[in-house]
Amino acid sequence: MGRARLGGDVVVDLSGYGALAESALTADRAIEMLESGLPSTFVPARNLVFLSVAAAHAYRRSAATLVGGMCETDYSGYPDCRRETIDAMEQALSLGLASPLKIETPLMRLTKAETWALAHQLGGAALVETILEHSHTCYEGDRSHRHDWGYGCGECPACDLRAKGWREWAATKGCLNPRCARAGEANGERGHRIPP
Repeated sequence: MGRARLGGDVVVDLSGYGALAESALTADRAIEMLESGLPSTFVPARNLVFLSVAAAHAYRRSAATLVGGMCETDYSGYPDCRRETIDAMEQALSLGLASPLKIETPLMRLTKAETWALAHQLGGAALVETILEHSHTCYEGDRSHRHDWGYGCGECPACDLRAKGWREWAATKGCLNPRCARAGEANGERGHRIPP
């Protein structure tokens, strides 16, 4: 239903950007903290590039709003995830396109646990299961190791944040296993409680 409204995916090749903005995400480098205070996974201006490309596409489709998943509560400290950066980019894109553009960041002030709770509130166990099966935040891009919180290496900072958020959220629901959400909803419950 929603997919039809959104239209098909548009894939833009940004692979050349990795050569300019080399990091542990775009090159074979160790994940470590740098003298700058940022992790070596920081890809300079990555979100700014993504937003610029998305804004060009939005402009051609007469769309006035972009939605980004940036978060500055429990994150790695990337400066392009901060709301003040997004606000500045919103203004720059609006000026550059000579058309008002809004950048919504609904996850900006949410912890990872609150993000899992929001997903469940919006789409129940089905949406949580979709996120677990079809997304990952792993810096290694690992899709071979499946954990309760989804796919990932289980070692990198992104996996740590996702796993910690999952555990915090699941603990509030009395369940650390995504299958109990489906069982609970089958019993008429709307939550991740272990059924009796």
